[in-house]
Amino acid sequence: MAEFFGNSIFWIDVEKIKPNPYQPRREFDDARLKDLAESIRMYGILQPLVVTRTEVQKEDGGLSVEYELISGERRLRASKLAGVPSVPAIIRSNTDDARVKLELAIIENLQREDLNAVDRARSFRRLLDEFNLKHIQIAEKMGKSREYVSNTLRILALPEEMLNALSEGKITEGHTRPLLMLIDRPAEQVTVFKEIMYKKLTVREAEQIARKIAYDKVRKKEYARDPELSDLEQKLTDSLGTRVHIERRENGGQLTIDFFSNQDLRMILDIMNSNKGRKGSDELLLKHIAKQGGVVATAPTAAPASGAISVDPLAPVSVGEVVNEAPVDDRSKEEKNADDNSDELYSVKNFSL
Repeated sequence: MAEFFGNSIFWIDVEKIKPNPYQPRREFDDARLKDLAESIRMYGILQPLVVTRTEVQKEDGGLSVEYELISGERRLRASKLAGVPSVPAIIRSNTDDARVKLELAIIENLQREDLNAVDRARSFRRLLDEFNLKHIQIAEKMGKSREYVSNTLRILALPEEMLNALSEGKITEGHTRPLLMLIDRPAEQVTVFKEIMYKKLTVREAEQIARKIAYDKVRKKEYARDPELSDLEQKLTDSLGTRVHIERRENGGQLTIDFFSNQDLRMILDIMNSNKGRKGSDELLLKHIAKQGGVVATAPTAAPASGAISVDPLAPVSVGEVVNEAPVDDRSKEEKNADDNSDELYSVKNFSL
């Protein structure tokens, strides 16, 4: 591991410090940077930056010194905003290895809990792809379990709009679990994502929906479903404009209809009474989103397969106009830690009834 220059703190001109090319953070909130800049103006930098030092020979035979940032990019950016000419820094040696620079940057951010889940996952991916490290090797370097690393990397399988919502704090890391369970059912995945965003579903509520879908998926593999029942379920879904599920039982069965408000219930009743035409399977959800001040762009969709929810998985979801608080992760601290380190976090059997 790299060593410090005697653990001494040096004052270095901010203009002489180059950014870390392996910086794992991608998101730098402008408002928080301004707040940090104001704090630096008043109290200075309380924690030194970490840099490397390189001597470069000039054309005239002389030497010039260059510094490259290892950790502390927010502090460096805020210092420039504050107009501070120099910053305190600790100089590390033996960091010519690109992998060491990336490792140090990730570890520093993890220790400060500065990385969001998406940046953390992308950093782990770089260690895998660029430096051929295994999951267990990354875990050892980060002081985490192998399961923690594997579960973090799985987040990258989500569509880009969901990753953006996660990195921007509009959904929590806990919400990725039910979404990833639907990775092979993109239409239902998009619908659940919209419901999380605009109905402010907690993690437990989202898991209940994903559990039902995953259970139905397993059940359909084990038992051949009545095609007429699937056709009726789809027709009811399209006619009522919301998700409808029919469950056959020994004597009769159960019909489940999703709704968002009492007004939706009255609308469903009116549709039944008047026998109106097809509404589209997510009309009630879209109406609910409009009331919340959000905008969802949709595109024409092909006719869905029997029993599927009629949602275009490629339709972009605009989440930028949502101003309400983000959905909450209502799991306990113990549950979160257990999930993070579970080797079967996304196993279907965890979602069976």
